[in-house]
Amino acid sequence: MGPQGREGFTEFARTSAHRLCQTAYLLCGDWHLAEDLTQIALEKLYLAWRRIEHTDQPHAYAKRVLLNAYLDRRRRRSSTEVPGIDAQALERRPDEAADVDLPDVRLTLIDALMRLSPRDRAVVVLRYWEDHSVEAVAEMLGMSASAVKSAGPRALARLRGTLAVNPLVG
Repeated sequence: MGPQGREGFTEFARTSAHRLCQTAYLLCGDWHLAEDLTQIALEKLYLAWRRIEHTDQPHAYAKRVLLNAYLDRRRRRSSTEVPGIDAQALERRPDEAADVDLPDVRLTLIDALMRLSPRDRAVVVLRYWEDHSVEAVAEMLGMSASAVKSAGPRALARLRGTLAVNPLVG
């Protein structure tokens, strides 16, 4: 990769890493793992940067790589532990522009999200948090659009059911 390619990747990584890490955190519920997943995604993007730097959607490609890293890790037998909420979750905000500022509510929401299956969590995060279209989520997850359309509302219903039990939310 030439100097211009390195500069382009460096700029992309500088402007995108924080948002990728936020998405990774919403997927896995662990800041340390989210940082690892972000690093894996950036490493893979660096290796493929010549192919993707001139595309219209390098951010979409980056999210796809991040999502694949997350799902690959979930598929491995060694990743059967269930992540808990770490102490740093009180200090970091998944979204700087979030209206919710109460740590207890934030922790409750993240805990409820972690109770969803990895695939349902990915659908909720990509479809409703990241605001991707049904078709984009389907492509990223390797699902049909109809499967995303049915999984999204079911996952939201489970999320709402979990949150309805907690008096801090809703």
